Amino acid sequence: MGPGAAASGPMGVLCANIGQDEDFEEASKKALSLGAKKIYIEDIRQEFVEEFIWPAVQANAIYEDRYLLGTPLARPCIARKQMEIAQKEGAQYVSHGATGKGNDQIRFELTYYALCPQIKVIAPWRLPEFYSRFRGRSDLMEYAKKHSIPIPVTPSNPWSMDENLMHISYEAGILENPKNQAPPGLYTKTTDPATAPDTPDILEIEFKKGVPVKVMNVSKGTTRQAALELFLYLNEIAGKHGVGRIDIVENRFIGMKSRGIYETPAGTILYHAHLDIEAFALDREVRRVKQGLALKFAELVYNGFWCSPECAYIRHCIARSQDLVDGKVRVSVFKGQVYVLSRESHRSLYNEELVSMDVQGNYEPSDATGFININSLRLKEYHRLQGKVSSAQN
Repeated sequence: MGPGAAASGPMGVLCANIGQDEDFEEASKKALSLGAKKIYIEDIRQEFVEEFIWPAVQANAIYEDRYLLGTPLARPCIARKQMEIAQKEGAQYVSHGATGKGNDQIRFELTYYALCPQIKVIAPWRLPEFYSRFRGRSDLMEYAKKHSIPIPVTPSNPWSMDENLMHISYEAGILENPKNQAPPGLYTKTTDPATAPDTPDILEIEFKKGVPVKVMNVSKGTTRQAALELFLYLNEIAGKHGVGRIDIVENRFIGMKSRGIYETPAGTILYHAHLDIEAFALDREVRRVKQGLALKFAELVYNGFWCSPECAYIRHCIARSQDLVDGKVRVSVFKGQVYVLSRESHRSLYNEELVSMDVQGNYEPSDATGFININSLRLKEYHRLQGKVSSAQN
């Protein structure tokens, strides 16, 4: 959600439906009551899935080994729509409510400037007159109460939440102390795995060029194929079984560590399923190169460089690597976990006869002797030298 206004004209507000649980009619009323003259409510869920989440699935994008990038992927999608409307309205200024300590200010503004270099940005949290008056969340909550401004943060839920179709994050408030365990009532997208159903859901997920194109619930016969419906269904199943919870300390781009709690239900299922079909279908050396690109891609997305030339280049390379990643993966979703059960692909490089312990196939075991001798040469020389050094020291 972000306002954009002409320098001396009325303020307009964009409320982007990116899959959050929000009453958009109430949000419109709130914006009007606070002085907005024009309101755009834009449903960008489908483009979020197809143009941002799917490239991340193809990449197996994960930041610092655990974070599936729900917020970093959403920010450029929102900012792109905001710039589209700002240019349509002839706005000279846009604004956002991201804090001056976080990553989101960077993600929004780098996208703004990439798409509309002449735009000017008003960031209240970086204005001394603002942050001198409002030292923190308690000051803002008191101001909202005094002026009858409804806010979702209350003394009983003292943390910040950011939700979209892919995930929800919880930060700040009582969570700023990493020793504080997440309260039981914090989670909203996933069931507690301890109380999740005692029967798993078995899903078969089909990929074409690394993109999910169909999901079938094997036990129920339910199928989903359209991108948005498929993703929503995976969110439903994963949420029911408590899949996708993490509690981490991460490194912000701006230079500080922060503690975040995340729920990424569908994204977690797709991460495991795609990882499996890719390993099955992709050449070993291509996959190694692609793994390095995926690490850089995740870093660029997290740091706000979705619109950079290097990120566009890496997305192109990753998409090209997925040309042969077709097939189906069957997974069990159960008690907070995703278990891969099987996979199949007509594009797979897996040769059952070649790898069999019972059939020799087109392979000569004696060839391995030379292979081992060549690869051991370096090790022999290294340890021979180490032995000489040790003898000399004694």
